[in-house]
Amino acid sequence: MQVSPPKELSPYIKHYLFLDNNETAVQKFRLFSDGNTGLVFSLKSKLISGINKYDIKEYLPDSFLYGQLNGFKDLYSENEITLIIVVFQPNGIHQLLDIPANEFHDAIVPVEDVFDEKIRTLQESLFQQNNSKRVLLLNSFFKSLIIAKPASNQFIIDHSLHFIINNKGHFSIKQLVEYTGYTERHLERKFKECIGLNPKKFGNVVRLHHFLKLLKDKSDNTNLTTICYDAGFSDQSHLIKEFKKHTGITPTEYFYNTGKLTNNLIKRTF
Repeated sequence: MQVSPPKELSPYIKHYLFLDNNETAVQKFRLFSDGNTGLVFSLKSKLISGINKYDIKEYLPDSFLYGQLNGFKDLYSENEITLIIVVFQPNGIHQLLDIPANEFHDAIVPVEDVFDEKIRTLQESLFQQNNSKRVLLLNSFFKSLIIAKPASNQFIIDHSLHFIINNKGHFSIKQLVEYTGYTERHLERKFKECIGLNPKKFGNVVRLHHFLKLLKDKSDNTNLTTICYDAGFSDQSHLIKEFKKHTGITPTEYFYNTGKLTNNLIKRTF
């Protein structure tokens, strides 16, 4: 289930996701970048970040923040799971916490390292409620954060994001410089601080997800080559290389051989 935040939180939060998996056998999931950071509450049992050849498991915290990802991360469960994922806007976590987003780059961070002690109270309350009340609790928590801090000036980033997303990630740095009026160096610095990726890498993620949307909506007589060009890739080999870099699998494998929990979280076979 996906729920949008209220209007006052929409500059910071894209949506909330509520996911349940009732499997009790070991399950494998793959998380890859969608251009946003996320906060995960795992309410029933902890997720596992890795299982080595001796079947020793490394458990993730009950709640954690993940930053912009290089490629993908495999996660596992060994019991029923209930996940609540707060998906932030690309620059949302920087706006909320005033911490450089590149400090979270390709990292999974326990919530206690980022938020104050109220996050523990929130997690305990979330565990006890149904989803409609969970939304109210989340809204209340994040509203308290924005009340406690002054609004930051995000004009450069908002202006740039508008350009990149409207162009579906298909642009050159020269075009972005001309559109914004800022130098490449200044844009790189602001993007790393506010988003955690440079403009070109962020654009690559946007383009990849535009391709996924076209793939999802394709008609039976539309082939992969057509979608590849429509998404701004020069040819299929370029698409497949970029796709595998982000997801570890090919577009065909993604479309036919995965369970899609969200647009950037899929269930994989071992």
